[in-house]
Amino acid sequence: MEMKDTRSGFGAGLNELGKSNPNVVALCADLTGSLKMNEFANNYPERFFQVGIAEANMMGIAAGLTIGGKIPFTGTFANFSTSRVYDQIRQSIAYSQKNVKICASHAGLTLGEDGATHQVLEDIGMMKMLPGMVVISPCDYNQTKAATIAIAKHQGPVYLRFGRPKVPNFTEENQKFEIGKAILINEGKDVSIFATGHLVWEAMEAQKALEEQGISAEIINIHTIKPLDEKAILKSVVKTKCVVSAEEHMLNGGLGDSIAQCLSRNNPTPIEMVGVNDTFGESGKPKELMAKYGLDSNSIVKATLKVVKRK
Repeated sequence: MEMKDTRSGFGAGLNELGKSNPNVVALCADLTGSLKMNEFANNYPERFFQVGIAEANMMGIAAGLTIGGKIPFTGTFANFSTSRVYDQIRQSIAYSQKNVKICASHAGLTLGEDGATHQVLEDIGMMKMLPGMVVISPCDYNQTKAATIAIAKHQGPVYLRFGRPKVPNFTEENQKFEIGKAILINEGKDVSIFATGHLVWEAMEAQKALEEQGISAEIINIHTIKPLDEKAILKSVVKTKCVVSAEEHMLNGGLGDSIAQCLSRNNPTPIEMVGVNDTFGESGKPKELMAKYGLDSNSIVKATLKVVKRK
């Protein structure tokens, strides 16, 4: 299985947009290499703006550029794309429905050695609470590239979340990305596992282990957390009657929260959530952090065994 980082998928998608859409512009807060925006910057220098370590200013500039019909893509770490600039996003972008694409790399614990100050685990919750904000967390390089290209066609603000480490690249190369449309990866009858980001791969690994124990797991890739594909969730749950959610994010405010709300309104169902439980991260190797904080395939297996008993 080829291993590729999702941030490179963003860079490839942005460069492709540069060729096809002259209104696409890019802004970066002194992290061009880390965000893989070099190719766009080199090929379209007149449409690339290096704003320096001034993230709040970057969001204001991006909002202003939309007034002239431009489609700005902002690039910095997920922590700096949300926590540091939340006021600017809320007031200048979300409130007035500006057509800004907030592209956030290095999300979650897998940022690794940079530690808790950079490992944002609450960004999905912060962004999904903003009215009109689309929130997307693709699972691999190919899907991140496709999502980057797709959001340029969406009118309105978007939060696109991706990461630093190399992860298995298993989805189709030239896929069509549909905002708000979940993807069924594996059909099953005993449990529905809804995963987002690179935990989709962990869910797929968990499915193999569960199969050995006689449990048939349905795996669904929820790449769009908002708008949530409630139809796909409810269709699966009617069959399996129990749920596991999996995400590299805080349990409070994440994908699991959104699924639980959907179920409580429509079809109350036992649910277990795989995510970080009310704590900051720490410096360490990404794989070791995933295991320690309960975000790997083994954690998904344990959550599944627990929820199946609750049916």
